[in-house]
Amino acid sequence: MRQDGGASLKVVVRLASALRPHAGGAPAVDLDLPPPVTVGAVIDALAAAHPAVGRRLRDEAGAMRRHVNVFVGADNARDLDDLRTVVPEGADVAVLPAVSGG
Repeated sequence: MRQDGGASLKVVVRLASALRPHAGGAPAVDLDLPPPVTVGAVIDALAAAHPAVGRRLRDEAGAMRRHVNVFVGADNARDLDDLRTVVPEGADVAVLPAVSGG
């Protein structure tokens, strides 16, 4: 429950190992969010809780960086409704920056 008495949903956001140092080493972050929960709301709450993670997920204009993928269950949010993708109760959310190199 939220402090204001409204209902909230618990969302567990799993972080890729490259993001963990920016979240105090945590492999996952627990968030309590008011429904309906969207990927955008999850990213906003994650950035508020861990600003260093937020800077790695969004550019200076606040848009998601091209190399960041957010999965709701097995589905990439970019293939669904992007930041407007609804996160159902109990779904796993994973944030994975793309890795590239040669």
